[in-house]
Amino acid sequence: MAEQALEGRRALVSGAASGIGYAVAETLARQGARVMVADLRGDAAHEAAKAIQVASGAETRAIQADAAREEDVRKAIDQMQERFGGIDILVSNAGRQHVAMIEDFPVDTFRAIVDLMLIGPFLALKYALPLMRAQRSGRILHMASINGLVGFAGKAAYNSAKHGLLGLTKVAALECAADGVTVNAICPGYVDTPLVRGQLEDLAATRGVPVERVLEEVIYPLVPQRRLLQPAEVAAYAAFLCSDAAAGVTGQAVVIDGGYLAQ
Repeated sequence: MAEQALEGRRALVSGAASGIGYAVAETLARQGARVMVADLRGDAAHEAAKAIQVASGAETRAIQADAAREEDVRKAIDQMQERFGGIDILVSNAGRQHVAMIEDFPVDTFRAIVDLMLIGPFLALKYALPLMRAQRSGRILHMASINGLVGFAGKAAYNSAKHGLLGLTKVAALECAADGVTVNAICPGYVDTPLVRGQLEDLAATRGVPVERVLEEVIYPLVPQRRLLQPAEVAAYAAFLCSDAAAGVTGQAVVIDGGYLAQ
């Protein structure tokens, strides 16, 4: 792919202050896109935008937004129109995790996770799609997970949200298939991010192993490559799906997992 394959594209990435979201935003910017970094943590979003602009030379903006709140989502789309004149790429990446067995899982936490990772992408679609339809072009990516394809004990909310997100992806892809807009979901396996590192203690508790042994005894036995993926690997996949080369790819759950699902 050419270094500036996304020259002039206008991208909004949620949850982009760290982890996969940051890597995606930076990669899109390096390939020529103008990027809006959205994150619940406003200060972190602005720092990320500054760093990405310095690294890429691309115009990069930031906005504080809760991806689960309709007014914040609408504000972010409005900002894309005001700052960049529209939107060509939407990456719904914001997420959170909580690990507990179902009987111990707080109901409010379950609702909050589903609101963020399923209702949030629906809201983003609702406000971005009309703009993309009008220009007859666009790329929409949902950051799903292999946990949208298989279950994992202790992750009732995360699995439920990600399974639902894949259904939403298919419906959206069908609804805008004739409009030059593609909608896909990326399903990463275990990626070396704060989200994954942050759940190691909970996995230790639910699996009865020392926290320092979680990678070796809980995660790596599921991953044939026996490693955590790097955010940059997922970001490169995302950039391809946002490019003209992926015009025929839509409605798909695209997996990058170190071999997890090959078993």
